[in-house]
Amino acid sequence: MTIAAGSDEQAQGYFPRWKLKTSGVIMPEERLSWGQTIVSGLQHCVAMSGSTIIAPLLMGFDPNVAVMFSGIGTLIFFVIVAGRVPSYLGSSFAFIAVVIAATGYAGQGPNPNVSVALGGIIGAGVLYGVIALTVMWSGVGWVERLMPPAVTGAVVAAIGLNLAPVAVKAVSANAFDTGTGLATVLVIGVVAVAAPRLWRRLPIILGAIGGYLLYLLFANGLGFAKPIDFTRLVAAPWLGLPNFTTPTFQADAIFLIAPVAVILVAENLGHIKAVGAMTGRSLDGYLGRALFADSLATVVAASGGGTGVTTYAENIGVMAATKVYSTLLFAFAAVVSILLGFSPKFGALILSIPGPVIGGLSIVLFGLIAAMAGRIWVENKVDFANPANLITVAVALTAGAGDLTLKVGAFTIGGIGTATFGAILFYQILTSPLARRAD
Repeated sequence: MTIAAGSDEQAQGYFPRWKLKTSGVIMPEERLSWGQTIVSGLQHCVAMSGSTIIAPLLMGFDPNVAVMFSGIGTLIFFVIVAGRVPSYLGSSFAFIAVVIAATGYAGQGPNPNVSVALGGIIGAGVLYGVIALTVMWSGVGWVERLMPPAVTGAVVAAIGLNLAPVAVKAVSANAFDTGTGLATVLVIGVVAVAAPRLWRRLPIILGAIGGYLLYLLFANGLGFAKPIDFTRLVAAPWLGLPNFTTPTFQADAIFLIAPVAVILVAENLGHIKAVGAMTGRSLDGYLGRALFADSLATVVAASGGGTGVTTYAENIGVMAATKVYSTLLFAFAAVVSILLGFSPKFGALILSIPGPVIGGLSIVLFGLIAAMAGRIWVENKVDFANPANLITVAVALTAGAGDLTLKVGAFTIGGIGTATFGAILFYQILTSPLARRAD
């Protein structure tokens, strides 16, 4: 098996030459001036930061390590796709539910069993890599048949619904926490709807800042709740090594977390299709490489204590708004993220975010994951008058929301795995020749 080179590679060499262009649509092989490249790269860094930082907090991972490995993963992706697919790899929310289930994480502070989760994430990365190599060898057609929009949408919705109890619990300790969480939700909504256009691209991070300031006012200022303790933030140095963690491999955790690879394939496939549509050129020829790059980045990240990574919709939004698709922007954003990983001061600031503020962010983020399924179905014109689609989605949503757990010998499959494999199997059975013959 060889990695086939695209026509651009054959004409230009492995990497593009990035021709300077200062106006209009900037394609992946073009670039802005270096000053504009730096500013635009920082915008992509900010766009990814909200979710990339929040995801490790929800799993009890070190945010410094997660941010650093998101940068390393993005550079891995950049090299493997020959600098021709614009993408940033940030923390994947698909891992949250299974990591919490595998580690018994309580939702606050460092996760004492993070090493077990890392072993499971590596397992997912390896499975993901096997799928990627298969796509590189045989093409993408079988993936699209195995996971059509009805199935991928169902799996995405099941993830969001499975996480919903985690978000609600985080804001339910008392009336103050509930009020703070809902206020954070309101700030996010107002920013997303009514803020100036540039700021509307950053509702999560601005919502976190707004909720943080509200908590600071009412807790530290007026004494309504336990104040934020800034001792660790003040003591943290500006520069220092991240707190790396080595993985521990346990069969039950690997079996629980590994199926997330299927979701990552669907996410990456959607990213390639979306960017291809925006640029007006097909990037399907790079799909196998993109999948392999994402799988390798996930394995590398989990080997040192980072979260699994995936392509980011937030950065697609920035590209859609700016019409700038230059891949150099993502290389610069990746370098900035790596540098942030070496700042304990930055990590201490993130860890000082109060629990109810994180809960408010989670309500929105987890809800957006579930709502994204609707977008998948609408954009792909999924026909719910077709019983195969309707029943597949119905079963997956119930299994995910209810956290249907199946035990197979010594292994346990949680709600996300049950929903994922259930949706794939149900759809294949209900659309099989035997089922159509019965009709």
